[in-house]
Amino acid sequence: MSFLIFIFLGFGVAILGSITPSFLNLTVVKFSLRNGKKAAFYLIGGYATVLFFQANIGAYLSSILMENSEYITLLQKIGTGILLLLSINFFRLYFTSKEKKVKEEIPKSKAYLHGIGMSLLNTIAIPFYFTTISILIGVEYFEYSYLNGFYFSIGSTIGSFTLYSLYAIIAKNIEHKLTFIASKMDFILGSLTGVVAVGNFVFLLYK
Repeated sequence: MSFLIFIFLGFGVAILGSITPSFLNLTVVKFSLRNGKKAAFYLIGGYATVLFFQANIGAYLSSILMENSEYITLLQKIGTGILLLLSINFFRLYFTSKEKKVKEEIPKSKAYLHGIGMSLLNTIAIPFYFTTISILIGVEYFEYSYLNGFYFSIGSTIGSFTLYSLYAIIAKNIEHKLTFIASKMDFILGSLTGVVAVGNFVFLLYK
């Protein structure tokens, strides 16, 4: 029954990572409104396919880090610098982007492949899984093995598909709210990464 725990952990982490407004769930909403729920599910299937492998890679990388703890401080310093640069970049995008480009309509027949392509462009997925799984390993809720990583990836795939499907089903009700939040996403991400970077810097300063 222990495999159910890893599936549940993957499901929960995927829900946490997919619930915030992003170009992925915003595309699901718009695609569902234009082409219908069935076509949107193929798009989501493309997302989930890539997320399965991204979760597996994140789990593997986190296990390597936890087994070589002497590199953690170095990685924290590098990560703090990257977060600071990301924060500056997000604020730059928010204050300089006046007009958003209109996305081209996606043919139904290419929905799955388009989903794969968009999910591959979601470069934050692997770092997200890497960070969350490292935390789970640190608090002894997760013990990495190839099999446990596989179960975790199955759970994350189910979680992502479930939440994105919910976005597709209730698209008409959340379109305007999601679009408004997405328009502020660069500012929100800039603030979050900035706060985390400052927090990491203070932690390393007094470590």
